[in-house]
Amino acid sequence: MPDSSKKLWSRAATATRSFLNGLRTRVAVRRWREARQPTHLRRGREGEEAAAFVLRKMGMRLVVRNYRSRRGEIDLILWDEDCLVFAEVKTRSSERWVRPAAAVNRRKRLRLTSAAQAYLRAMGHPPVAVRFDVVEVILTDDELKAVRHLPNAFEMEAPYRYG
Repeated sequence: MPDSSKKLWSRAATATRSFLNGLRTRVAVRRWREARQPTHLRRGREGEEAAAFVLRKMGMRLVVRNYRSRRGEIDLILWDEDCLVFAEVKTRSSERWVRPAAAVNRRKRLRLTSAAQAYLRAMGHPPVAVRFDVVEVILTDDELKAVRHLPNAFEMEAPYRYG
């Protein structure tokens, strides 16, 4: 092999090692941060992962996780055939007092609707049907007990309308 080829391979190997070391460091830092997160945030993230898994098994295509705008956050945005679905995931450790979907009150619905409008505006107002779903996740002691999908849980709150 000519010297120029050896140098090229050597630089490529060094760059690959450097990239992998950086990747390992980023993964280690992420795991360290996640381990230090409060329990409710960790549980919420696990609930969102479980909800995304179940909805994909139902045939939906995941578009975006944790979409954030100035107006709010949407946990999951998915395609269900020709409908754009904005899903709110509520994770609880039990249903002893009230169902998780009860936490999606009028104020939360307004924030979700407003964030959905921001997403649709950013996408150029596509001519699609939209719907708002709620996914209830019961997660006790890091064990998944139940995942309930409530399709079309609510409509866009006034003064917001789409379509």
